[in-house]
Amino acid sequence: MSAPAPQVSIVIPCFNEEQTVARLCAALDEVVAKLEGAGRPTEVIVIDDGSSDDTFPRLKAAAGSRAWLRLVRFRRNFGQTAAMAAGFERARGAYVVPMDADLQNDPQDIPLLLARLEEGYDIVSGWRKNRQDKALTRRLPSTIANWLIGRVTGVRLHDYGCTLKAYRREVLEPVRLYGEMHRFIPVYAKWGGARITEQVVRHHARQEGTSKYGLGRTLRVLLDLMTVKFLGDYSTKPLYLFGFWGVVCIILGVISGAVTLIEKYVSGAFAHRNPLLLLAVMLFVVGMQLIGMGLVAELLVRTYHESQHKAVYIVGEEINGPDAARAAGAVVPFPAEGKRPS
Repeated sequence: MSAPAPQVSIVIPCFNEEQTVARLCAALDEVVAKLEGAGRPTEVIVIDDGSSDDTFPRLKAAAGSRAWLRLVRFRRNFGQTAAMAAGFERARGAYVVPMDADLQNDPQDIPLLLARLEEGYDIVSGWRKNRQDKALTRRLPSTIANWLIGRVTGVRLHDYGCTLKAYRREVLEPVRLYGEMHRFIPVYAKWGGARITEQVVRHHARQEGTSKYGLGRTLRVLLDLMTVKFLGDYSTKPLYLFGFWGVVCIILGVISGAVTLIEKYVSGAFAHRNPLLLLAVMLFVVGMQLIGMGLVAELLVRTYHESQHKAVYIVGEEINGPDAARAAGAVVPFPAEGKRPS
């Protein structure tokens, strides 16, 4: 008999963690046994993100005696977001729980997150309230980033950087990850109507290996935040952004030109020596360019959505739709040629 489909998929990106593999597998043994004992069939998907040490051979040896352990190995290092995307695509469980491989996240907190999901939430975000990291290089930048992300996106969480979260599978399916976008999954999901809560989780100091995070990552997060803000507010109407600033530039250009003419005819100033004339021309040209960019962006957005049949909405529930009629045995007419179903 085949094993039951997993209810829980634990996704773990891993890069150069050979010293942690033994402890990680021992901790996973305990939590998987606890989950399966509670009637939650579980799989663990570890993505080796192109490790250059003995991480993968040790994981491969551990997988030989653990049927629930699935391994994916990248040919080179693609980054944490790509590793998480690979794990999410392969996850079969109704609940998906990512966590770090360095055991600073505690696997024993996973049942707490799952319990909160079953209260009706779509995402439970871990909050490392008592974080065991360096104050100046890790905690301070993280605090600033969390405040800024919440301010810009309107989705306020204490700890965006905590990998340990729990998701319902359906909220991950429409999300495509690039750059460092994995930390913004709650933002995308919230914009799609997901219900989000937080759960305080334990955080342990790193015992082996070295951290893969640094201050240089803060800049990438800020740049990705700009992308997220743009996609959230203007992904289907880019002309609103480009057109607004284009019109502002044109108005300022007209004002500068008017001031130049007034100074010429009232004060007798030479227009060709007036810097406002150059400013007027520059602002007008830039304004027209911005409006043109907005129109081109509108064409690209329509091409993107229509060529790939991307919907501009997300359906939460549908009652008595065509699928329900088919299930009941009713005949659902196929739309005539050249017409789309409503």
